[in-house]
Amino acid sequence: MKYGMLIDYAYCTGCLSCEISCRKEHGIPLDEWGIKVTSFGLDKLDGKWSWDYLPTPSTLCDLCEDRRAAGQKAACELHCLANVIEIVPLAEIGKRMEELGHRKVVAYLP
Repeated sequence: MKYGMLIDYAYCTGCLSCEISCRKEHGIPLDEWGIKVTSFGLDKLDGKWSWDYLPTPSTLCDLCEDRRAAGQKAACELHCLANVIEIVPLAEIGKRMEELGHRKVVAYLP
């Protein structure tokens, strides 16, 4: 079964726990990353201030295939303090995005 990553970045706090847990899980050096949090802002849109954080997987991300095969969550999903990262079967991504539709949702398909 193939999987993808959903990120509901409306609630990402930019804590970097996904970056740190991924780096530790896979032994990734400091000048590379499996997932990286990018900051967007500070912008004023429609009279409201906006500042967003977007976790973005790199080509080193394998969605923690070994961990999931052992029945565990991916490191980034497990350690995400805001619970905004989900690894879901590809067949369920559309349904899950629809459920989260009112938010800022991004899907990554390796």
